[in-house]
Amino acid sequence: MTQEQQTAIEGIYEVCIGIPEPISAIQYWEQFGYRIGEMGELTAHVANQLYGVNSSLRSIRLYHQNADHGLIRLMVWQNPTHESLGTASMKIKGNRWATSLTADVLNILNHIEDAKAAGLPIRYTHPYWEVIYNKERKSRPFIEPAVGVREMLLLQPLVRQVLFQRFGYTLPHYGQVNHNAALKTSQFTHMGIIVQDDSKETLKFYEDVLGLLRVRDDVETSYESSPAGRAIFDLNPGEKFIVTTFDDPRSSKSDLMAARSGRLYIIRFPESINLESRFEAAQPGSLGMSLYTYRVKGIQEYCDRIKASTVQKVTNIISNEFGETSFSFVAPDGYFWTLLESNSILVG
Repeated sequence: MTQEQQTAIEGIYEVCIGIPEPISAIQYWEQFGYRIGEMGELTAHVANQLYGVNSSLRSIRLYHQNADHGLIRLMVWQNPTHESLGTASMKIKGNRWATSLTADVLNILNHIEDAKAAGLPIRYTHPYWEVIYNKERKSRPFIEPAVGVREMLLLQPLVRQVLFQRFGYTLPHYGQVNHNAALKTSQFTHMGIIVQDDSKETLKFYEDVLGLLRVRDDVETSYESSPAGRAIFDLNPGEKFIVTTFDDPRSSKSDLMAARSGRLYIIRFPESINLESRFEAAQPGSLGMSLYTYRVKGIQEYCDRIKASTVQKVTNIISNEFGETSFSFVAPDGYFWTLLESNSILVG
């Protein structure tokens, strides 16, 4: 693979969130360090061509410091097609969520408990301690640094978030915290989807067709092995899931310090588990987190390559609400994606 091909796609560019009105959403995300960027509109006719939604659309892109990925697109549909997943379990097909690094997970927990006390619709887990890397390392409590993360789930009617705080290590290219933000958080570092595919056939699409770098594969999380995984994904005794992750090609399989955020987590449950399917509530037109986007170089080549693959549906290339060359498709696993042409020159 040439360097040009390797840098033809970046990490996940945006998490798109359907909202009924923008003011409260903007106020919310400002606390996490985001700010207003571009704004744009589409007629119902064009929105139907690009997103399959017969409704006019107003969108607002939110930036986070100087990040070129992990951004937010707020999508205000005149006629939303579905309610969001709300606070439904993470253990459902169609589920989407976004993860951020924070420097103060306890402060976020304070706000969560205040919201719960006020009777707001909210579902969460406490910040569980989890060792992510070098799990075999023998710890020496109170003698050597504790190396791991505290991670917690936060579900609300329009947002599905995981937040984590690092202890004992740093990754220079994996999340930049905005210390001036009230909640001291980074841009979205990784996003996730739920699938069931024992054969792993649908995973090949992200590597072979989109050109992403498969950095972790067949990492098992079980009810017994992970208190955080058990709580976040509602695992029952004996249940497990398998994690595969796909990165910006400039990331690395072997050099942890070169890891880049913008990662896609694919959580694969065994087909023997009966999972509810809720794809219709997490695709464009829906309220809540309903779409992820990638930026690519050579969008026509990507469109041709995707049309020649096993995808279920591909749109024509047209201008999106920000005037960017764009098209959409439904991946073999059932998730809806949108690609847009990158005008930047990617550097290694």
